[in-house]
Amino acid sequence: MSPLNVFGKPTETVDFGGDIDYTNYEWFKDPPPPKTPEPEMTHREPYIPSPGVIEQNDTLEYALRVAPNVLYGRFKQYGQLGVLAWCAEFSEMIDSLKTLGFDGNMFVSTRTQALKTCEEILRLKLDIKMQIIVIHLSSQVARLRRFLDADRVWEDYPETAFPLDPRAY
Repeated sequence: MSPLNVFGKPTETVDFGGDIDYTNYEWFKDPPPPKTPEPEMTHREPYIPSPGVIEQNDTLEYALRVAPNVLYGRFKQYGQLGVLAWCAEFSEMIDSLKTLGFDGNMFVSTRTQALKTCEEILRLKLDIKMQIIVIHLSSQVARLRRFLDADRVWEDYPETAFPLDPRAY
């Protein structure tokens, strides 16, 4: 049997003291200080992007403009697996766009082109039979759209067509 300390707990237990006496403590005696409003910015310096930021936006805009054509070309050349490979490259482009946006350097024209590219990609008539590739392509487009305009809901994604009866195929 273990010996007990003054407060009735075993000595193996860490104890920082007995009960604290709050009898004469005045709770909420002093109200919190009033919140001071932040001063409004009356004069804002114009944003002048560096040449590197301009070049990066131009490069991404061009890549976004040609992305649907590249996707279609990969599909024609390699079929469904070409679409899958293109999705990996598109994912890297999305990561670059996200980095550019988080750094506060994305131009409005780059954002507009990215949203337009998403619409054009989904309008392509690709005869993809493997539904996992359709889902992956759609998820990449959705990922970019969520970053660019998280409040909007799009309903132009392709319908998936999973076979319900596996014996039918």
